Amino acid sequence: MEIKKVNLNEKFGLINKYWCPGIAGKLNGQLVKLAKLKGEFIWHKHEFEDELFFVIEGLLKIALENKVLELQVGEFVIIPKGVMHKPIAENEVRVLLFEPESTVNTGDIENEFTFNPDFI
Repeated sequence: MEIKKVNLNEKFGLINKYWCPGIAGKLNGQLVKLAKLKGEFIWHKHEFEDELFFVIEGLLKIALENKVLELQVGEFVIIPKGVMHKPIAENEVRVLLFEPESTVNTGDIENEFTFNPDFI
């Protein structure tokens, strides 16, 4: 197996659709995903998986049932399994997601945002 470094700018350049993550790496049953976000996503939860959002570029808001978190560049949050949340990106945001391989991006809801990522 060849060990290669990952250039985030290069990988983000391969993503051409908002809310459609690409897989940048895999380790121990976890996926490292990159995504460009813009607009509002849907309220959803993940019954069995925690989800990490790490902001690489932009300002990401994550609405929770009782508050709204604002994540700046260099900040991350872990949304525990079972917690309803709604990501909001008023302008383009680039995020790194770290989550189990089984995680579906729309959690317990299937709609036009549901996306199965590929390696980028």
